[in-house]
Amino acid sequence: MPRYRLLIEYDGRPYSGFQAQGALPTVQGAIERAVKGFCGQTLRLQAAGRTDTGVHATGQVVHIDLEKDWNPEVVRNALNAHLVAEAVSVLDASVAEEGWHARFSAKERRYLYRILNRMAPPALDRGRVWHVKKALDAEAMHEAAQALVGHHDFTTFRDLGCQAKSPCKTLDVARVRREGDEVLLEFASRSFLHRQVRSMTGSLAEVGVGRWTGADLKAALEARDRKACGPVAPADGLYLTGVSY
Repeated sequence: MPRYRLLIEYDGRPYSGFQAQGALPTVQGAIERAVKGFCGQTLRLQAAGRTDTGVHATGQVVHIDLEKDWNPEVVRNALNAHLVAEAVSVLDASVAEEGWHARFSAKERRYLYRILNRMAPPALDRGRVWHVKKALDAEAMHEAAQALVGHHDFTTFRDLGCQAKSPCKTLDVARVRREGDEVLLEFASRSFLHRQVRSMTGSLAEVGVGRWTGADLKAALEARDRKACGPVAPADGLYLTGVSY
């Protein structure tokens, strides 16, 4: 049974997250229906990550095990033909090597958070950015973010409903930069806790507007207490941008 690796992008706004949830609209459900429409096969795909309601992706990776050998281009094009009514697109399809798994073989996951930092609200990117009117100091945010890099107990930035066995994770990258009216935050790690990126982003925004200092952010991390977290950033600006294997 050949395994196909799919590179997926999607707009998270119409969906109740990635993971299938009964009758609720989900990205996983949309792709699995497309597979059934294409080849008649009912299956459960595996994904590199499960994004929340409203979170987007430009580089999600999933795998599907098909009963028949198909040309990967045929798989990609056929799935997209059955996804025309969805905010989901298969960018690429390839045959996976033996033993490869979309989730368990992943070595790094990368996220981007987009903050639109201007007085005027978004028109074209509504639902795709977090709109913050007050001026943000991106340099101060970047400097403060370096305290998050490395192996830490991230309990402060862990959602109370997180099901991970341990709050300890290694954050490889935390970068903040400004591009015009946008402040962009980039994070990379082998794995993340539930809502960790949105929690870190919301706290870094507190540094950006001057309510927190870098020392405050470090103290929040070291508190290992969810109550020490700043406001959690909305799902709108969050993108899963890539997975390394």
